Amino acid sequence: MKPGRLGVYLTAAATVLGVALIPQPASAAADCTYTHSGQVPLNDLGTGTYNGLTGGLYPGGSNVRPTAHTNAGVNIAQNQVLPRNASGQVDLVNGKVVLISIGMSNTTQEFQKFISLSKAYGNLNDKLVIVDGAQGGKDASAWATPTDTTWSVLAGRLSNAGVTSAQVQAMWLKEQYVGDNLGAFPQGAQNLRNSLATISRNARAKYPNLALGYVASRIYTYDPARSAGAYQQGWAVKKLIQDQINGASDLTYGTGGVAPWLSWGPYMWADGLGADGVAGGTPGRSDGLEWACSDLESDGVHPAASGEQKVANLVMNQLSTDPTSTPWFNK
Repeated sequence: MKPGRLGVYLTAAATVLGVALIPQPASAAADCTYTHSGQVPLNDLGTGTYNGLTGGLYPGGSNVRPTAHTNAGVNIAQNQVLPRNASGQVDLVNGKVVLISIGMSNTTQEFQKFISLSKAYGNLNDKLVIVDGAQGGKDASAWATPTDTTWSVLAGRLSNAGVTSAQVQAMWLKEQYVGDNLGAFPQGAQNLRNSLATISRNARAKYPNLALGYVASRIYTYDPARSAGAYQQGWAVKKLIQDQINGASDLTYGTGGVAPWLSWGPYMWADGLGADGVAGGTPGRSDGLEWACSDLESDGVHPAASGEQKVANLVMNQLSTDPTSTPWFNK
């Protein structure tokens, strides 16, 4: 996610929805001996603690989204995320539902792969338009600024895709600070949580029908200097979603709300190849997800083709099965 670095798509994928990706040189080779950091993924930590904070993806150390929050998301998906015309009025015949991405260089690389994957998905809703808004070199601070050029670039991409801001109804958000530099924990994670909340409110203000947001975590990094920040980014997302579940005033959603309904989308950090450091051995987390050095580019930070595919598969699996997304993602 290093700002200034864009994706590896230089040919066909570079033209998807008019997104131009400009290659820049990779940094020094990754430390491929850094196969694990020793940190425990949130979904494996459960009721255990990290620096005094309880793990799990959701409150109480649970990895299961609270029923009330799921029900709220399902209600929104079924009754608010509907095909709309250019002015935002519901038009079930000719309207569109727009899913956007917001984020940094890693985000655009991964979302471009997801767009390619979605084109081969036979059950995709033909009313759905997917637009990659993520941009290399644009970290959380940029998107948290409502006048930053990130937003005008995204507006141009929407226009190129033949849709309007009033048709944007769902977003995939994956962001971090430049260099994975969060600073001291937990304040650094709290600061990022605040930036993610601001980005969510900015998006809701610019896209009045934006109803649902899925917030993703960083993948593993083979750069030891950035490892702690990459891991702790997940704690910022956890805090963001937990605060909305608990009724935070800066994250209200639904009619009259200031942000979209938010959920994990998905949690993607795993501890490299696990403690044994062997691909296919003890995985980086209990569900089998692992990140090999070959899944990243030579800088150890940006996903290589196999890493992009892993992320795209995770996102596709979620959006095609989650009851808060199937009403508008699937046919």
